[in-house]
Amino acid sequence: MSDNPWAAALRDRGYAFVQAPAMADALRPAGLSDWDSFARSWDDLGLDTYMADGGRYRKRRHAAFAVSGAGITRKPDQPHYQSRDYNALNGGIARWFDPVTAAAAGSAAFQAILRTCHALFDGLTPAPAWHVEAHQFRIEARPDQSGQPTPEGMHQDGVDWVLVLMIGRVNIASGTTSIHGLDRTLLGSFTLEAPMDAALVDDHRVFHGVTPVQPLDPEQPAHRDVLVVTFRRETAPTGL
Repeated sequence: MSDNPWAAALRDRGYAFVQAPAMADALRPAGLSDWDSFARSWDDLGLDTYMADGGRYRKRRHAAFAVSGAGITRKPDQPHYQSRDYNALNGGIARWFDPVTAAAAGSAAFQAILRTCHALFDGLTPAPAWHVEAHQFRIEARPDQSGQPTPEGMHQDGVDWVLVLMIGRVNIASGTTSIHGLDRTLLGSFTLEAPMDAALVDDHRVFHGVTPVQPLDPEQPAHRDVLVVTFRRETAPTGL
């Protein structure tokens, strides 16, 4: 995995945009199946009640895992924490979200995603084990309120590696991802449109953000669903 074009892009510029056919080709050998069932789990997310901007446009679920060459183990449910250095809007507190359901976490699609990410990221920066967090996000947009995929603005997540995987877009316009260097110079931009389009990010080297989304038809529901998976090195295997 470390010799594929994504690895080269991550080494050379700190990010990669992977279109859906290539991502699907990578996930199938890792066991991808039942994608449609996995994607439907986004219809059952709880409201994010921690939004400091007062917005009620974000729904989510969260889970943590220990991942190493020995396998994948789900950790006990725990809060998601970011310092205000990384998230000036919502950071600085332990945020408890509804957990990812056992069915979604155990699905062949999700397990394939974790195995594929581990092969790629561990191939680039080997570690005994990784602390992995998974976030299911639904951003809703209304005629009177845009949805904010990254309300904290251009940011880093305080981890080593990040995957942002498109699950689906319904009646949504915009949502352009931009990548900036540490000096805030724009390095590139793209829009995750098709299911399985993905952004891969070296969190130490770049900032990333997504523009607000609006409904194409103001009379119809509109939302943008993504899976965000973060990998952070652990010093020793945990729970395996």
